[in-house]
Amino acid sequence: MRIALFTETFVPKVDGIVTTICQTIRQLVSLGHQVLIFSPDGGIREYEGCRIVGIPGHAFPFYPELRLSFPHASIRGQLVEFQPDLIHVVEPALLGIAGLYYAGGKHGGALCLPLVISYHTDLPKYMHYYKMSFMEPFVWQILRARHNRATINLCTSVTVVDEMRAHGIERVALWPGGVDTERFRPECRSDEMRARLTGGHPESPLLLYVGRLSAEKGIETLRPILQANPEARLALVGDGPHHQELERHFAGLPVVMPGFLHGEELAAAYASCDVFVMPSRTETLGLVVLEAMAAARPVVAARAGGIPEMIDSGVSGFLFDEVSEAIAAVRELLSSKQKRDSIGVVAREQATHHGWKAATLQLLDQYRAAIQSQVIVPLAERNIGRSGLRYRTRKAFNAATMFTIRKLLP
Repeated sequence: MRIALFTETFVPKVDGIVTTICQTIRQLVSLGHQVLIFSPDGGIREYEGCRIVGIPGHAFPFYPELRLSFPHASIRGQLVEFQPDLIHVVEPALLGIAGLYYAGGKHGGALCLPLVISYHTDLPKYMHYYKMSFMEPFVWQILRARHNRATINLCTSVTVVDEMRAHGIERVALWPGGVDTERFRPECRSDEMRARLTGGHPESPLLLYVGRLSAEKGIETLRPILQANPEARLALVGDGPHHQELERHFAGLPVVMPGFLHGEELAAAYASCDVFVMPSRTETLGLVVLEAMAAARPVVAARAGGIPEMIDSGVSGFLFDEVSEAIAAVRELLSSKQKRDSIGVVAREQATHHGWKAATLQLLDQYRAAIQSQVIVPLAERNIGRSGLRYRTRKAFNAATMFTIRKLLP
């Protein structure tokens, strides 16, 4: 199969979406499929043998690590040359609009191709964390307009599938995420990493958070948890626009912020902590939760989004609604190594059922379903027998819209 993949974020940026894309591409290639990647230009021209078409972009003012790229006229030629079987758009925002133009819709878009869209970010809920909750209804309107063009919409958890359907988004299916259980495992524990993350106090209990440092992650919630366990230390692994605010928020507390960690260092960080904490209530899946579980670490996480689908509370981790519940769970785990180890064993066993190969095989099933279900109507046969003022007005408006788009995408 030949897949044209559009994404608003890709290497060298690091986040859960990029990890998912990279692992999926790696698996697709290993299974004999071909992928052409369209992404903001990051200076990298190839990934796992797949060509990257980097589109020039600009740094987002409030989040310099994120580059914004608009559709470019050269995209059509790249697609025609590659001859994809379908287009997969990850989180269409700006660049992804090209994928929506060339595929999907009633007739398969400008190039008559099936369109798969995957949803990874709970953007409507983000509005509450940036004091723009009044925008949430408008965000859902935009999401409906874009996602309802897709042949199939994919979500990473049942919770999000239900939420999308409740907001009028059609043809929604499940594509669960995965985890690399070979990379993330308990044997990666490192005394050196533990000393680094505890600020030179490896004997102290270590709480760990991994992820983007941004407002919607709710990281401030960890302050009362840390204060209630004064013997513990906290490591915030990652970076983002909320870094300086978090430095001020945790001033005077034993908190280490080492920035991003990658590869073996990240695996060592997971395996070297005592408890992994995830306060975010905006996770469509929570990839880092799976990675911590694969490292056999007990997780204390907010009961929100897709996270409850991964954790059997009290058995393979703990879920909390109120901060007081999180404080009690962390205290219980820190007081008993036996408890931490027993929960870690179960967590590891559950994580092994979420391998990337199995997730990619499910994705391929959705690709095949999209190809089979997309109705392609030849241009000459479209709109035959339609008449009336309303139809002619709508046709004229659509023609004007397409003319404008074609200035960018001929």
